Amino acid sequence: MKVYNVRHGETDWNKDRRLQGRSDIELNEYGIQLAELTRDGLKDIKFDYIFSSPLKRAYRTAEIIRGDRNLPIVTDERLVEIAFGINEGIPSDKMPEDFHLFFDSPLEYVPAEGGETYGELCARSEDFARKVLQPLSIRRPDANVLLVAHGAFNKSLMVYLGHRELREIWRVFPKNCSMNIYDVNGDAFNLEKENLTFY
Repeated sequence: MKVYNVRHGETDWNKDRRLQGRSDIELNEYGIQLAELTRDGLKDIKFDYIFSSPLKRAYRTAEIIRGDRNLPIVTDERLVEIAFGINEGIPSDKMPEDFHLFFDSPLEYVPAEGGETYGELCARSEDFARKVLQPLSIRRPDANVLLVAHGAFNKSLMVYLGHRELREIWRVFPKNCSMNIYDVNGDAFNLEKENLTFY
């Protein structure tokens, strides 16, 4: 089973380099264009299932990529972005001094009040993979799955499905509407392409 894991298109908060996390921000005009380019790049893929984070930026991206395919978009709370708590909405150049650990040393990162740890994020992504993707791959080994979510969530899924270490989670930073493609077959899974874009 092929899983096409896409990050959402750009938002104004992405453009302004503000932490989004669970804040429910809409796509901006450029974000819509990126999703449309991604749709065009995937036009020949016959998707059998579409899963999305319920946050607007991801769900709208999934709608655009779906195009005229007659498929429901299944939302799942496990696919939401990592929570940054009281740091959400703050520009990156005004972040607390120790926030650099989020990218530079994930094993040492301690979230702000109301935030989520890497352990909690990775537990969510692994749970979704084990309970949804892996069983589906056994029932439908020929299926193509579109999975639209968020930067940190997608990277945490890569830790599990891509056989990566948490310490190297940010080795490649995902662009908006970038895509990772996995081959999933029960307990066997492999990252085939990383950070693919159509723009």
